[in-house]
Amino acid sequence: MVDKIESFVGGKTVEPLDGVYGVKLDPRTAGELEKVAYSGSADVNLAIDDADAAFDVWREMRPSDRGRLLIEFGRLIRANEDRLGATESRETGKPMHEMPALIALIAQFFEFYGGIVNVDNGDVINVGPDYHVYTRRDPFGVVGVILPWNAPLHQAARAIAPAMAVGNTVVAKPSEHTPASLVELARLAIEAGIPAGVLNVIVGRGSEIGPAMVEHPKMRKVSLTGSVRVGQELGRLAADKILPLTLELGGKSANIVFADSDIDAAAKGSVQAFTWNSGQWCCAGTRLLVEDSIHDEFVEKFVKAVAELRVGPEADATSGPITTRVQFDKIQEYFRIAESQGLTCAIGGKVATGDHLGTGWYIEPTVYTGVKNHDRLAREEIFGPVVVIIPFRDEADAIRIANDSDFGLGAGIWSRDIGRVHRVAARLDAGRIVVNEYSGGFVQTPCGGSKYSGYGREQGIDALSHYTQTKSVIIKL
Repeated sequence: MVDKIESFVGGKTVEPLDGVYGVKLDPRTAGELEKVAYSGSADVNLAIDDADAAFDVWREMRPSDRGRLLIEFGRLIRANEDRLGATESRETGKPMHEMPALIALIAQFFEFYGGIVNVDNGDVINVGPDYHVYTRRDPFGVVGVILPWNAPLHQAARAIAPAMAVGNTVVAKPSEHTPASLVELARLAIEAGIPAGVLNVIVGRGSEIGPAMVEHPKMRKVSLTGSVRVGQELGRLAADKILPLTLELGGKSANIVFADSDIDAAAKGSVQAFTWNSGQWCCAGTRLLVEDSIHDEFVEKFVKAVAELRVGPEADATSGPITTRVQFDKIQEYFRIAESQGLTCAIGGKVATGDHLGTGWYIEPTVYTGVKNHDRLAREEIFGPVVVIIPFRDEADAIRIANDSDFGLGAGIWSRDIGRVHRVAARLDAGRIVVNEYSGGFVQTPCGGSKYSGYGREQGIDALSHYTQTKSVIIKL
């Protein structure tokens, strides 16, 4: 029997009011995996009303009590690692061996924010003996969290945890392609003792649910992780309401390898930079900038490392399938573009095939060499395991090429020269820069972008300021 994935509102599962369901396909087989509720604007209204009704109770709770519940939430997430991991792996196609670390990271978000609920709570301002002046940081109210399909639990937790920690209630909208793990997370919130209505999940198509959330009069703040196009569309709607947004959108991150780096480590780390999650992450290092003097040596080591990757449905595979059929087709279109523009394909460049892959949506990890920064594959976010290698002359040239992009989300630097590391990091247009490895960072580190990559910050203490509003209180003594 095929599962039905439905919204979770007011502490219980709810069917879509119109009774409409869609089909979610399995990325490993392309066959039917589950039925997904296609909720509509009326369902959104009920979820937001429920969150609004829960707001006063949640806001007035002592911060330490909210924190205790969030920490308990984190404990239950760890205790349910197998179930949450299996659910996300099934829908996204992620290999199961990646799940324990991912679920531990999700738990860390709630543990971290549960422990710092009082950190950013205002200041006393000295304006003289006749006044007592202070500021306080108040929650917005109902916060909407709109999510992509590539990393549903991670992207959800990093927005939901700080929003709830400071007293907001949340209506979260997962992608219709990967909703099940977030519904499971919301059930655990109730088990942790978090009041019903504080975390609601509305399941449906983004094209209908997103605008309905933004336009609702009780929606006070929205966090979106998604494409540039969706960010632009929701931004226009939000402008009419003067609705504050946090946007993390696309990326085309530069990963810079200098001649003085550990070349073996850089080659290995740069493979992970563009193939983790089958290349389906916004900070992926898909523009690989390599200094001229080591270019050929590096490319040889890099391509050899790529050739050792194992793509497939197995739990221990290096890389799994592409999560959606639309994205699978889009990546193949970029292969055709590369061929038409005469780019050199060092490895990959086609759909991965084999008896063990069946009819799943698998792409061979792909490397293009000798690419110019103005080529389309160097300008546009492909969102798959595809990297372009661009040579550079010196430090200034590397910075120029790296910053010559519409995006500004992440970057990598490989160098043993600590002075160079600081100089380059200071000049790169990127919200997060990782040195001598290429990773997703830590819960404690702010994450966000500039230019077309969006604005606002998730993660770290900085995120608290994006989910509160400062109020000044001026008392004449």
